[in-house]
Amino acid sequence: MTTQYGSQYGQGYGSYSGTGFHDEERGPRRHRLPAGLRAPFEARSWKELAYVLLSLPISITLFCWAVTMVSLGAGLLVTFLGIPVLAGALAGCRGFGALERVRARGLLGLEVGEPEPLVLKGRGPLAWTGAVLKSGASWRALLYAGLQFPWAVFSFVVAMVLWPMGWSLLTYPLWYWIFPMWAGQSGIQLYGDEHHQIFLDNPFEITATALAGLVITLATPWILRALTTVDRVLVHGLLGPSQLSARVVELESDRGVVVDTAAADLRRIERDLHDGAQARLVALAMDLGLAKEKLTEDPQAAARMVDEAHGEVKTALQELRDLARGIHPAVLTDRGLDAALSSVASRCTVPVQVDVDLAERPAAAIEGIAYFTVCELLQNISKHSRAGSASVDVWRVEDRLMLQVMDDGVGGADVSAGSGLAGLAERLDAVDGILVVDSPAGGPTRVTAELPWRR
Repeated sequence: MTTQYGSQYGQGYGSYSGTGFHDEERGPRRHRLPAGLRAPFEARSWKELAYVLLSLPISITLFCWAVTMVSLGAGLLVTFLGIPVLAGALAGCRGFGALERVRARGLLGLEVGEPEPLVLKGRGPLAWTGAVLKSGASWRALLYAGLQFPWAVFSFVVAMVLWPMGWSLLTYPLWYWIFPMWAGQSGIQLYGDEHHQIFLDNPFEITATALAGLVITLATPWILRALTTVDRVLVHGLLGPSQLSARVVELESDRGVVVDTAAADLRRIERDLHDGAQARLVALAMDLGLAKEKLTEDPQAAARMVDEAHGEVKTALQELRDLARGIHPAVLTDRGLDAALSSVASRCTVPVQVDVDLAERPAAAIEGIAYFTVCELLQNISKHSRAGSASVDVWRVEDRLMLQVMDDGVGGADVSAGSGLAGLAERLDAVDGILVVDSPAGGPTRVTAELPWRR
């Protein structure tokens, strides 16, 4: 019975691994097997095993380098030589950090950016030494050398115990015959003393051993995944860019967006003035000059020209008012978002319901961004949505100002399509805002914006 069970189990398992698994890799049957059963065969599990196995020699080398060089540098601090030795120790740790980022990218699929570069204030060895010692990335790499070594030893021991044990116990029905034939005993000795010995040699024990091996084999990839999760945290937290430097990069990018947006707005204002009010005022000046010349010769014609000039003045004033409203509307400054958005909604081509629930006003800059965000969204509704109605809701959640513009139009709006929504999302991102667009084909469209309150 034992031999039959082992043969059937081995054949069934081999049949799957020899055909079914590889067929799944090539065809649409890839994910028919549950993830728990696929894990021992997936490339990810073997890559994580390789990462754990490589971690031990690398961590030993890195730890020895760090301890030796830092101890030597600390001992030589009584002389000038200790400072460059410490700098060399930190530079070596940074080099190992670059290797670890590459290894994590290749075997764990972890993308970690480069840490902040050295800030050299001058040239020569002294400037380089000072930059290395002042760099936070250097000291984080040294901390990684100290923390990763004991964890690598622990992970290596766990992996080398569980992985071979699981496969050897799982395949025990296939090779247990070696013991009675070559070892002079009936099976694996589980316990033994002078009076009593226990061997795994009957069908039930062999089956139980194989089932225990199956459990260990299926569980080991997930244990390795948990172990390498700690490695991911260490690499990302200690060998990548710091949160401060990442924030600086983000702020520099946002500042570029703000500068570009301000420059574009200035060009728009200049163009509107040049092509609109300025051109109209130039024509008005010419008309008034002609009217002055005709005043004595043909008073009636001069009166008609003055009357036409008066109409041109009214038009120019209206254009200037519209331009000023586009820069910053007076109603927003005087009465806040509720009145300003109601005024914008009244000019929309579709009926718009406005609901502003704010107990107090946010910062003026945030209020202006919220106003122009709603203006642009309502313009999109007028031009593209073919909607029958729309709504604008404004409210506050803790320290965030929330905007939501909805319409019952045709939908299909997409931020990634490079439309005006993409520029609007960049403007909001520049002030730590968020733009979320939910616009399935056929509608409705819901655009939600979130801005900091910033009183």
